[in-house]
Amino acid sequence: MKTQQELTLEAIELLKNLIETPSFSSEENQTALLLENWFISNTIPFKRNVHNIWAVNRYYDESKPTLLLNSHHDTVKPNNGYTKDPFKAIIEDGKLYGLGSNDAGGCLVSLLATFTHFYHEKDLTYNLVIVASAEEESSGDNGLNSMLSIIPNIDVAIVGEPTLMNLAVAEKGLVVFDAIVKGTPSHAAHPNTNNAIYNSINVLKWFENYQFKKSSDALGDVKMTVTQINAGKQHNAIPSEVKLVVDVRVNDKYTNQEIVNILQQESPCDTIEPRGIKLSSSSIPINHELIKAGISLGRKTYGSPTLSDQSVLSCPSLKLGPGDSTRSHTADEFIYLHEIKEGIKIYINLLNKVIV
Repeated sequence: MKTQQELTLEAIELLKNLIETPSFSSEENQTALLLENWFISNTIPFKRNVHNIWAVNRYYDESKPTLLLNSHHDTVKPNNGYTKDPFKAIIEDGKLYGLGSNDAGGCLVSLLATFTHFYHEKDLTYNLVIVASAEEESSGDNGLNSMLSIIPNIDVAIVGEPTLMNLAVAEKGLVVFDAIVKGTPSHAAHPNTNNAIYNSINVLKWFENYQFKKSSDALGDVKMTVTQINAGKQHNAIPSEVKLVVDVRVNDKYTNQEIVNILQQESPCDTIEPRGIKLSSSSIPINHELIKAGISLGRKTYGSPTLSDQSVLSCPSLKLGPGDSTRSHTADEFIYLHEIKEGIKIYINLLNKVIV
């Protein structure tokens, strides 16, 4: 059995290789091969579905509850602000730079090391299932959501995302709406008292000022923002409609369907339709043994405004991982090497309190 230090060094080496292997959403084949090699080198049987790699602990027992360890190996595309090569693993001043280092490569390799640490343990109180998933950044059809009917039934989950190893006990969901404000099309030279662009002014003010009634202790208020607007084709023609895109971050006091119902009944748009409602808010009871164990280790609890693969889980789930969410999707993304070391240590200490 490898020591924690050996697993940490191997995890950092794997992360370097992941950084230097492009893995945009739906294009994760090569990083999936790197993950396969981790399991092969540690003599752990695994399975693959599309670009998702998964495994269960050696002494898996169907009579026991199951704990999922999950993080993703796809990345967004690098933005134009990079001054370093996003596909080169560069270590400077204790920082490991590279695309996907922080989101969520550091979390993924730390969870792999943790799973490997416990793989051969007998008499665990929980089964362990690990899924290194694809298409998280794109919320694609071949990500963690596609694995839920394949892997064993999950009772609770730890989703690896950068949280500074604090306990994100709740996470907002997301519903994106396409809305239309209509008017009368006409030549710009003629009078028109039903200009769709002018009609949209009051609609935009309504979205700006609207407040959902129910607030959450962990997640605060539902946040609704108009993020895109489009109208017109040429300067001398008044368009027939204005198209809006509305981003709604949903707290755990509403279902996504309830948000849809409210906006379709109350918003002053002519039409408003959701693109989908599968990205739900998620949470875990504050008195769950995972949370109690984390608090006993000195970790803080908070509610997360950002979306992750928690959104596709129906079981209680905790978001927890090394790195800092504010670095995700930024230029010259990095993670501190000590954060990976600390992450593995805290993951192992946390599970020692719950599953051993």
